[in-house]
Amino acid sequence: MSVESVFPRLEPLLPSVSKPIQYVGGELNATVKDWDSVSVRWALMYPDAYEVGLPNQGVQILYEVLNERDWILAERTYAVFADMEQVMRDHDIPQFTVDGHRPVGAFDVLGLSFATELGYTNMLTALDLAGIPLHAVDRRDEDPVVIAGGHSAFNPEPVADFVDAVVLGDGEEIVLAVSEVVREHKAEGSPGGRLELLRRLAASGGVYVPRFYDVTYGPDASIEAIVPNHQDAPVRVAKHTLMDLDAWPYPRKPLVPLAETVHERFSVEIFRGCTRGCRFCQAGMITRPVRERSLQSIGQMIDNGLAASGFDEVGLLSLSSADHSEIGEMATQLADRYEGTNTSMSLPSTRVDAFNITLANEFSRNGRRSGLTFAPEGGSERMRRVINKMVSEDDLINTVAAAYSHGWRQVKLYFMCGLPTETDEDVLQIGELAKRVIDTGREVAGHKDIRCTVSIGGFVPKPHTPFQWAAQLDHETTDERLRKLRASVQSDKKYGRAIGFRYHDGRPGIVEGLLSRGDRRVGRVIEAVWRDGGRFDGWSEHFSFDRWEAKAAEVLAGTGVDLDWYTTRERGADEILPWDHLDSGLDKDWLWEDWLDALADDPVEVEDCRWTPCFDCGVCPSMDTDIQIGPTGQQLLPLSVVR
Repeated sequence: MSVESVFPRLEPLLPSVSKPIQYVGGELNATVKDWDSVSVRWALMYPDAYEVGLPNQGVQILYEVLNERDWILAERTYAVFADMEQVMRDHDIPQFTVDGHRPVGAFDVLGLSFATELGYTNMLTALDLAGIPLHAVDRRDEDPVVIAGGHSAFNPEPVADFVDAVVLGDGEEIVLAVSEVVREHKAEGSPGGRLELLRRLAASGGVYVPRFYDVTYGPDASIEAIVPNHQDAPVRVAKHTLMDLDAWPYPRKPLVPLAETVHERFSVEIFRGCTRGCRFCQAGMITRPVRERSLQSIGQMIDNGLAASGFDEVGLLSLSSADHSEIGEMATQLADRYEGTNTSMSLPSTRVDAFNITLANEFSRNGRRSGLTFAPEGGSERMRRVINKMVSEDDLINTVAAAYSHGWRQVKLYFMCGLPTETDEDVLQIGELAKRVIDTGREVAGHKDIRCTVSIGGFVPKPHTPFQWAAQLDHETTDERLRKLRASVQSDKKYGRAIGFRYHDGRPGIVEGLLSRGDRRVGRVIEAVWRDGGRFDGWSEHFSFDRWEAKAAEVLAGTGVDLDWYTTRERGADEILPWDHLDSGLDKDWLWEDWLDALADDPVEVEDCRWTPCFDCGVCPSMDTDIQIGPTGQQLLPLSVVR
């Protein structure tokens, strides 16, 4: 039975809301299929505004992978701003997709990709607007199966009440496997309804269904046990790892937005995973092992993507792009190929010890020479050893000296505040390092027109990292340390105007900490905040710490836990963590030993296992995977120069 578009009812209302173009759809390379021509229908959601969600690489990849199958339809939906939410409620318009403007509640599957936990309240808005019961146990057979993925899904327990299922890791293969299960169940007449479909997903071993697990708590309020309550639910659910990136060259046809978005470029993921071993970095830990794309595949993807989109900038993405084993050859051959065009290549934030001027010059040869961004993370050398960021102060100074001497005038440095064992002095060292950067730049450039921007984020302990046991720094201490740092730099007129500071206060990080390491009891806090008007918590202008603090106190009263229990409390070795039944491949004992190495008087540094013997983190044997790196000896194709 066909599902009608809501656009005829929506269109007359668009002039009354801000940024109406974000709700219109019709982007270049968007796909709208006939509803009745397919057997499985997905609504894909990045739970943020269109301008943030549309460029998301993960959603774009899954959108293409699904739509390439003639029996699957996939459309996109995003979070709506408060004015549109009110209009939709006033006129009884449900949450809709931007492709076919079809009601989200009519789809078989609603897939949500969570890059950050601060999108949880936006999920509840979308469910409510779609007419889907908030709680999974209340859903009817005809409601979509709500599946969560993305990095935050590695601890989905805070949203366990709201999602039907969770997938961990790479999504390209598992979304097709899920689709097959849904198709087969529907073809049989949906026997056993929703519960049977969830049973089949759980029995596959690759999908976590929270309702099939019971969590009990001990007298001290910590978790006592997490055990399956269904015979077909595995004791542990493992992540998915895509081992041949060249076989999945997506996106082939990138979406070109109609409205302004946060990134307007064609992005190519040149490798996946990272083994640098930064102890704070969840992304690096949960995406192991490293898997590189070949130069030939990267060249073909860029050629196809530019032709299909018209973009004039290509972002070469990964967690540490300059670590690709053939990055030098890649830079030179791409610069040669696009010389004389307006096509520019860019790298994201670059490790100090992976940067060189030749690389930077090649990537800026055909395009704009923008500022360079480096991430020392810790202000003092001691802190960098604690977090296993093996970069010395001299490494950084030598790198920026080379950059300034070759014509760059601006450098951005990224640090964190609130790291384990950190002191006021460690944070003040950020300012001293920035001053030395300015001094070096002025000396080698021969003029004073040199800038350094210091960007500081609050450290939030994340699951599946060595720092998952760490106490989070309270927001008052974070703010005081940052105030001292800013004052120490701005008080010196020699540097005050040359060094810029960017940072948020420490309060959003506390809420992120609550959501990142919370258990199922936190779900009631999320719902209470949402019912009180919480929306777009990742946006500073919409975030309310007072609301989160008040609702946490109200909901958690009498449970033996509170906001501080989840955030500023250090965990012990024997504590059962909310995500211990979810397998990222990392051995928990290895993570604990690495945590102890960080706390040592002389912190132990762990090298990158791409180039050294294995350190037994557990991923490769437990996931039946292996590191895949070059050199391959291949060349970028096609070899002809683009004019």
